[in-house]
Amino acid sequence: MNTYFYAFLILLGTFIAAVSQVMLKIEAGRPHKSHLQEYLNPLVVIAYILFVGTTLLSILAYRGIPLSMGPILEATSYIYITLFGVKIFGEKMNKGKAAALVLIICGIVVYSLLG
Repeated sequence: MNTYFYAFLILLGTFIAAVSQVMLKIEAGRPHKSHLQEYLNPLVVIAYILFVGTTLLSILAYRGIPLSMGPILEATSYIYITLFGVKIFGEKMNKGKAAALVLIICGIVVYSLLG
């Protein structure tokens, strides 16, 4: 297998982790009858199972990509989280957030071209 496959695994895991975070945030905003029900409900359990899956994807991916490449690819999580925040939670996109996303994307591109 080539490096692109392993890079895809990191990106997939990062995307799934972002989806899991959204699931947890949605559930955190709902009222619960007890503290136990806050943590032992289907959405939370599935989100944590997905987190375990992303950890396994990362372990597998690091078998085929350089250690220095992983954090760069995982930085895409900031892009996913920002997009989910705007689309799902109605958060506002301001100039500072846009500039930060552009810097992250530029960093990923520069690393990709030089790495």
